[in-house]
Amino acid sequence: MTLAFTTKEPSWDSMMEARFGRAEYVVMYDEQSGGITIHNNADIANQEHGAGPKMAQAMADLKADVIITGNGPGANALAVLEKMGTTIFVGAGELTVSNAYKAYQENRLEKLSSH
Repeated sequence: MTLAFTTKEPSWDSMMEARFGRAEYVVMYDEQSGGITIHNNADIANQEHGAGPKMAQAMADLKADVIITGNGPGANALAVLEKMGTTIFVGAGELTVSNAYKAYQENRLEKLSSH
């Protein structure tokens, strides 16, 4: 399972970014290998309009199985992500990445659905 965390800084100890499309970085964590990769998302985060759908496409390109974020994507981005089979968890906006992962493991985050 590959998890994507929307973050403010490029590290496992970074604070999460509450706004899905405005995350400066995406921290990817591969649960099987334990590997962490960091993706700079500044080009999307600095867009005036359409950051959410562009971020959804970036998540597809990164092959994220699960996205952990603060407030979650808007309706258009959520629809795209759900069609791809991506699961989104929200409520991690005030946590660090490591604490958000722990909250995910303990089922303390809200699973988002457009239905």
